[in-house]
Amino acid sequence: MAVLRFKALETVSNRKPQEVTLPSQKISEFYGRNVFGTEAMRATLASEYFKKLQNAIKNGTKVEHNVADAVASAMRTWAMSKGATHYTHWFQPLTGQTAEKHDSFFDLASDGSAIEHLKGSALVQQEPDASSFPSGGIRNTFEARGYSAWDPTSPAFIIENGGTRTLCVPTIFVAYTGEALDYKAPLLKTLDLVENAALEVCQYFDKNVTKVTTTLGIEQEYFLVDRALYESRPDLVMTGRTLFGHTSAKGQQLEDHYFGSIPSRVHAFMVEFEVEALKLGIPLRTRHNEVAPNQFECAPTFEDANLAVDHNQLLMDIMDKVAQKHNFKVLLHEKPFKGVNGSGKHNNWALSTDTGVNLFAPGRRPKENLQFLTFFITTVKAVHRYADLLRASIASASNDHRLGANEAPPAIMSVFVGSQLSEVLDELEANSTISLDKGDNMYMKLGIDKIPEILLDNTDRNRTSPFAFTGNKFEFRAVGSSANSSSAMTVLNTIVADQLIDFKKQVDTLIDKGKKKEVAIIDVLRQYIQESKNIRFEGNGYSQEWEDEAMKRGLSNIRTTPKALDAFVTEDSEALFKRNGIYSKVELHARHEILLEDYVKKIQIESRVMGDLAMNHVIPTALKYQNKLIQNVKGLQELGLGNEYSETTLDMIKKISRHVTTIKTTVDEMVERRKKANKLEDLREKAIMYCDDIAALFKDIRYSVDKLELMIDDEDWPLVKYREMLFSR
Repeated sequence: MAVLRFKALETVSNRKPQEVTLPSQKISEFYGRNVFGTEAMRATLASEYFKKLQNAIKNGTKVEHNVADAVASAMRTWAMSKGATHYTHWFQPLTGQTAEKHDSFFDLASDGSAIEHLKGSALVQQEPDASSFPSGGIRNTFEARGYSAWDPTSPAFIIENGGTRTLCVPTIFVAYTGEALDYKAPLLKTLDLVENAALEVCQYFDKNVTKVTTTLGIEQEYFLVDRALYESRPDLVMTGRTLFGHTSAKGQQLEDHYFGSIPSRVHAFMVEFEVEALKLGIPLRTRHNEVAPNQFECAPTFEDANLAVDHNQLLMDIMDKVAQKHNFKVLLHEKPFKGVNGSGKHNNWALSTDTGVNLFAPGRRPKENLQFLTFFITTVKAVHRYADLLRASIASASNDHRLGANEAPPAIMSVFVGSQLSEVLDELEANSTISLDKGDNMYMKLGIDKIPEILLDNTDRNRTSPFAFTGNKFEFRAVGSSANSSSAMTVLNTIVADQLIDFKKQVDTLIDKGKKKEVAIIDVLRQYIQESKNIRFEGNGYSQEWEDEAMKRGLSNIRTTPKALDAFVTEDSEALFKRNGIYSKVELHARHEILLEDYVKKIQIESRVMGDLAMNHVIPTALKYQNKLIQNVKGLQELGLGNEYSETTLDMIKKISRHVTTIKTTVDEMVERRKKANKLEDLREKAIMYCDDIAALFKDIRYSVDKLELMIDDEDWPLVKYREMLFSR
């Protein structure tokens, strides 16, 4: 292993940046080149079919059979002109990854001749084997049927891989009995739900609004490690994170990496993966160094939420493939290195109307600001009401390492709105009697007319808040870097839509009782401000003071995934998803089971890898070095130098023995606990035991291994060190 480590370091020292040739100096000339988007459809489809397809996409109606046939034919012709020979239904199963099964355009005609074609029926629906995908008990193992169905709202695209090209058709994935087995199907339901709920509320303010779109911009953080170093760390290869490794003397404490000059090799990688992303219509806008050494971030402009999620899933795949060409490995684990910042996926979420209004942006007139406050306050109320469910939506074994680690939002759900907006809410709450006799004076008394001015320079962002308002959108910062954002967005859309529906009912009831519309709206908003006040927090979310304060406020602080996931299967959650048609009780419990099982498997793998590395690599290395020290002591004694000169060495020998003993006994205990946990029938109990009893031992094993790393001769140490992984360029 030590030899492998030094070979890897030698390889890294000889790396050179690869040259990247841009398709064009103008991004606009190659943006979306590999997407069967509106322009490609217009160019290849007959006008009649193009209009029918666009109408189906706009109104969410079913695509007619003859239109599907026409689209399939045009799509195949376009794809083949780009060099594609195969197509695939591209979907997002509950593994967290994307999935694809490639089929050739090639077929045999009745006379035995070779032809290429794609039928509308094959475009619209296929039947991939679902037997090996997570189902949470929805279907038996021997029941292999699952259906992938075309999502026409997300355009098909061509993936280039290994010199070949494949047409990818975004689809949902459902069980034979109709339950969703993916992330996309529930997300699409929530997008319709929140659109309809928001549209109803918009009618109070503007009758011209006919459509509301959920927009999303997903910032992506990641680490880069040279591939040779990555392959020399079995823990990175098997778990995505380093299970051992002493903190580097220099980490991020000098704050010299954030927004610093991008290293040449990294820059070449960034340019190439951006080119590939842009060709696929992924609107990347920014790239920069992040806080930790060898940590970086890219971010797109906002777009339709369904498309944004598809693009982010696609982006992670593109990054990994391009990284191989540049001899890098992209690490998307939320916490690949101890002692430096982990990575997140910041979801910038908003609602926009077809009249060009961002519902979370203050307007120029008081009435527009009342609309802004309506959607703003209702969202805060929804987060307060379903905080535990929102916490569950971002729970995972890997994200547990990041949340609350004084580098990322805490596990306590809170909302940051800024001091100036807080003053507006406080003023609105305090003014209990408002008269409409003088028209806009009502708005003046409330301070609503001043919102654009006070927000104009209000650009502060609380980086410690999991859910922060940032001027014209909410930023959900707690989502993990490796996660599929659909999980969090499905929950967020559902709870906000549900709250908007309640809001509409409450306002209409007050109007029916004779109150004027504006007064009724303000009365309900005032109630929401009072009820959700505890969720608002403007201070340091990392502090112990906030934990203490949050407890006083009655806010949950659920630190670990197994218990956080309980929120999915409460009566309240079941009722929420059922009444809004997002998940049935069966689907909800299935997802709960899948997430628990995923947690168990990941901790189990980490435990096994940790035991293997400790017993088969670290301890043998420690014993060999200890024997060198023993020979040193014997040599000193043979020279007659005695204990005076050998005392320090003897002390090192004793310390090595203590650490080796700790590692051996703790690994043995971990194995026994794992055996005990594996016998448990109840999956929740098993997950909790893996969390509280098994993963809890990781710290002691790691402590001793990391201490040995500091003691043992550098030439003998088998694992690539932190300083080498974090600062090799």
